[in-house]
Amino acid sequence: MKTRIKHSQVGIELIRRLASEGDRIFSIERARRLSPDVGLKPSYLTEALYHLRRDGWITRVRGGLYAISSSLPGIPPTHEFAIAMALVNPAAISHWSAMQHHGMTQQIPKKVFVLTTTGRAIPRVRGQQEKESGYRIGEAIYQFVQVKPERFFGIQKVWVAEARVNMTDPERTLLDGLSMPQYCGGFGEVLHAFQLRHTQLDHARIVDYALRFDVATAKRLGWVLEQPGEEMPMLDPLLKLPATAYTKLDPTGPRAGTRNRRWMIQENLPGKVS
Repeated sequence: MKTRIKHSQVGIELIRRLASEGDRIFSIERARRLSPDVGLKPSYLTEALYHLRRDGWITRVRGGLYAISSSLPGIPPTHEFAIAMALVNPAAISHWSAMQHHGMTQQIPKKVFVLTTTGRAIPRVRGQQEKESGYRIGEAIYQFVQVKPERFFGIQKVWVAEARVNMTDPERTLLDGLSMPQYCGGFGEVLHAFQLRHTQLDHARIVDYALRFDVATAKRLGWVLEQPGEEMPMLDPLLKLPATAYTKLDPTGPRAGTRNRRWMIQENLPGKVS
């Protein structure tokens, strides 16, 4: 017991030292280099990390990587978004999480949504079934959304707490909502986000982004932006995109509703479905 207490005490000093060095997420190798500075023999590091993790001071991010998880005086826990940046590369906070950060929803997502590219190894809990969604670290669940490398754009750097992270900008976030509303609280929540962002929306940017997406998402964007009844010449490139079949406005909804020939959109929203 005395040995455990000793290792926990020096382990906490190690956490303080790591935090002072800016290493809120750290590797075993980094901890080993700093161990002698706090009186912890490198040979006892594994045991100290075990006790720190068991007592809730740190959490395992993935193999050989840890994050400070509990709050010591003057040392707040590592932000979930910062942890997301350490899970995959490239990575950007996206979808519902980005909507919440940009003030486009009042809902608080139960998951942290992370955009990354295909071909990247997505961490999974050992024994986790393919049907299980997300990667759990402590109380947080990380939902990875993979896209082709050419679709990984519209990313900005933002400060969250003491961490600087990648995040989809508002225009890219809204397009992701039109493409995958199931990761943004549903299509109704996406439409509400457009309303909240309306006066601040960079129309030229979002149209440019849409032309780099699929035709279905671009047509949905045209329909949404035209709803206030304003004439918007910048939507012409979206109108000219060839479409051979009607696209569901809500991709997660039923194949029903009025067909809008101008945008080749089937308006399958509640109240529009006959």
